[in-house]
Amino acid sequence: MSNEALRVVVEELWTALEARATTGEHRLRVAHLPVVTNDGPLAAAVDHEGNRHLLVPMDTHRKVRSGLDGPVLQLRKRPLEDEETYQTYADLGCLREDFNDLFTGLCLDVLSAATELPGNPVKALYKVLDRWKALFQTHGPTLGPEQLAGLFAELLILSELLKRDPSAHRLWLGPKGHRHDFSTGSTAVEVKAGTESSGRKARIHGLDQLEIPVDGSLCLVWFRLHRLTTATANGLGFVELVERVLDQCDDETALLTLLAETGYRHFEAERYRETRFAVAEQTWYQVGSDFPGLTRGALVSAGVPVSVLDVEYTIDLSGDTPVPMSPDEVPQAIDHMLEESA
Repeated sequence: MSNEALRVVVEELWTALEARATTGEHRLRVAHLPVVTNDGPLAAAVDHEGNRHLLVPMDTHRKVRSGLDGPVLQLRKRPLEDEETYQTYADLGCLREDFNDLFTGLCLDVLSAATELPGNPVKALYKVLDRWKALFQTHGPTLGPEQLAGLFAELLILSELLKRDPSAHRLWLGPKGHRHDFSTGSTAVEVKAGTESSGRKARIHGLDQLEIPVDGSLCLVWFRLHRLTTATANGLGFVELVERVLDQCDDETALLTLLAETGYRHFEAERYRETRFAVAEQTWYQVGSDFPGLTRGALVSAGVPVSVLDVEYTIDLSGDTPVPMSPDEVPQAIDHMLEESA
């Protein structure tokens, strides 16, 4: 069915529902739409005040994104029951009649996205809401070369975690200002990247970035990245990697929010489409008491008053010490982190 034909169907259903008598303050007049997902068909609805709704079927145990609560759009979880069925929906409602035309366009986009993603219609709904929200967002400053390299390296680690657990984005705490990039509380991973052709010089931010969690462990991962031109077939595009982790993640909206907190907004992806990196080296270290660095705990233990703020310094990992973790230890460290977060 064409988009225009679907528009006619949706408008006719809403008009017919509006003409029916209301039966109760908390009831909806509902009609199924010709878009069927694995959870059932989407539906058009009208409430007792005459507001239009789009109902997207969802699993009963799933939660609906918070934060969309008027004055124009409202999103909530709504169970509906009739004589034959019981179904839970993500209920997107338009609370102002003068926005009905725009709401119809939004709903048509949701119907189209749900057709392409029948296994997860709520995710389709979120994707459309985010795209529409992006229309009204202003552009932020462009990420610089060092920021892009650092974020690329963190996304490589995130992708490895998401391969094992689609909910592992919840461990990515760096964008929220946590001292470590990834953490369960007792197990942490800090990611560093450089684009130099030699050496392993990692920039450390603060006295707590190399502080080992209490009764826990900390790994530092060093990436050597080579920036490539678009003509180079090798490597991986920055935007390609972003889209990979979005596809791996079971909550795309949460991950988009984390990305935005790093300074990357997916609606600005074209800015970074030509950015590509090749991974020349990935080296993991177990941070222990003999690992080079300044920490608050070490200074206190040495009797040095800690009154210095905004400390930044560079550590050189180019020599024979500290000794990197073995190839067998790396997947074990990743698995241990995920087991702790379960």
